[in-house]
Amino acid sequence: MTDPTSTPPVDRPDPGSVRAPSIVIVNTGDGKGKSTAAFGTMLRAVARGWRVSVIQFLKSGDWKVGEEKIGRQIGVDWWAIGDGFTWDSEKLSESEAIARQAWSFAADVIRSGDYDLVILDEITYPMNWNWIDSQQVVDVIAERPAHVNVVVTGRDAPEALVGIADTVTEMTKVKHAYDRGVMARRGLDF
Repeated sequence: MTDPTSTPPVDRPDPGSVRAPSIVIVNTGDGKGKSTAAFGTMLRAVARGWRVSVIQFLKSGDWKVGEEKIGRQIGVDWWAIGDGFTWDSEKLSESEAIARQAWSFAADVIRSGDYDLVILDEITYPMNWNWIDSQQVVDVIAERPAHVNVVVTGRDAPEALVGIADTVTEMTKVKHAYDRGVMARRGLDF
């Protein structure tokens, strides 16, 4: 929390001196808002005329979420390739195979250079479960075409991924409605 007795800054922050052709952003941590922040970036990018792709590694095409609906309406290429929560999976080996296919697809999208922004939503989970090769993910992102920006979301971002990122934000849970048994709410949570 902020100290209420602090004073506002009066010195202008350093504006930076390097213009990068693209950046990598990682939104990680146990708090809510990782994907939400990525989708805010998606909106900003579309407003600037960028081509945007979203690839979701856990959510399936069966989910009806607001961000996908509006993303598609504004021209975002959106692929929900996962098969849902692992605890709902009848065969984790199939979930793993789907994650591998999703990564193969995502790697092709990044390498193609067809997009100015690629969002890899919840990719850290299959990386941490060793369903997909984390080093390969890092290498593909590091070797992407110069103009391709990448946003990665998910808890427990691997160190190698954090190492190549330009910006890393860790969302920290202070309090969450789920802790009181409150169900996810349409319009706020999905």
